[in-house]
Amino acid sequence: MAPRYYWKGYLKLSLVTCPVAMTPATSESEKVRFHTLNKDTGNRVVSQYIDSVTGKPVKDENEAKGYARGENDYVILTDDDLDRVALDTVKTIDIEKFVPANSIEWVYLEKPHYLMPDDAVGNEAFAVIREAMKADNVVGVSKLVMGRRERAVILEPRDEGIVLWSLRFGDEVRPEESYFEDIDEEADPDLVPLVQQLIKHKTKRWSPDMVGDPIQNALLKLIEEKKKLLKPKKAAKGKKEQAAPASNVVNIMDALRNSVEAELKNRRAG
Repeated sequence: MAPRYYWKGYLKLSLVTCPVAMTPATSESEKVRFHTLNKDTGNRVVSQYIDSVTGKPVKDENEAKGYARGENDYVILTDDDLDRVALDTVKTIDIEKFVPANSIEWVYLEKPHYLMPDDAVGNEAFAVIREAMKADNVVGVSKLVMGRRERAVILEPRDEGIVLWSLRFGDEVRPEESYFEDIDEEADPDLVPLVQQLIKHKTKRWSPDMVGDPIQNALLKLIEEKKKLLKPKKAAKGKKEQAAPASNVVNIMDALRNSVEAELKNRRAG
C-alpha cells in the first residue's frame, strides 16, 4: 500500500531543486478514541455550528473566518480570500542557511516529519544535499506553510532521508532564567559521586519500549472487560441469523491476541 503524504512540493538549495514528499513522523491513530454518546439511548451525539443571534444551524457553505475589529464587528475572510495570500513556501522548501547541528536547543523543536524524494529523477539531487549536510554536521534552516501558517523549519539528515522539524517561534519559548534563577548553583561535592554511581547502574541503551503508555493499556483492559459484560444484540425480527460460512482462513487479530495471552501466561508461570 502506497504511503499517504501530508505534503508534496520541492526542496530547493540555490539552483538545485528536486520534488519531495512529506509525511508526519509521529502518529496518534493507535490511541484510544471515544465518541460522545447520549447515555440514555446509546446513540452518538452530533455537533454543529449555531448562529449565536438567530439560534439556527449554519450550513457548511456559509461558514467563514472572521477577524474581530471591534465588539460584534468582524472582517470576514472566505477560503478563496485565504488562498489568494498563499506564499511561495506553500510548495517550496528553500534552504536559506545552515547552522551547526547541535546549536538548536531541543525546546524549539516542535513536530518531526519525514521528507523523501517524490520521484526517481530527484533522487540524486536529494542524496547530494543530504550527504553534504551529514559531512559538515549541519542542519538546513527554511520556512514552510503548514496549516495556513508559515512556520520556521529545520532539515536534519537521517539515514537515507531527511527529518523536517517544525520550530516554535522565539516568543513561544519562555526564558529559562525566569524559572531557574532561585535554584542553588552549587551541589554537595560528596553526594555527586553517589548519584553518578546510581546513574551508571540505571543507564541502558535507549529503546522505544521505555516510554509505553500505562493509561492506554489500562483503558484497553477496561474496554475488554466491558465488552464481556455486554449482552449480544438480538437479530432483527423476521430475519434469521445465517451461520458464517466455514473458512480455513485464520483471523490474524485473533491469532495475535492468542499469542499475546499465551506469552503472558508463560511469563506468569515462569
